[in-house]
Amino acid sequence: MQIIVNGESQEQSHPLTVTSLLESLDLHSKQVAVEVNLKILDRSDFDTWNLQEGDKVEILSFIGGGSL
Repeated sequence: MQIIVNGESQEQSHPLTVTSLLESLDLHSKQVAVEVNLKILDRSDFDTWNLQEGDKVEILSFIGGGSL
């Protein structure tokens, strides 16, 4: 199965949920927002959302900051 993650094509040998994709990328679900095919997913859907052939996934990491 081929999906596109943050603009880069990835070949996966088996179907993935969003959670399993994040785990394979060593990312924690509480620290990212995920969009699949232009739909922003609720974090509660990560475990059950099955990625499909050709899906376009964007993963955005939160970065903390502050004022000087």
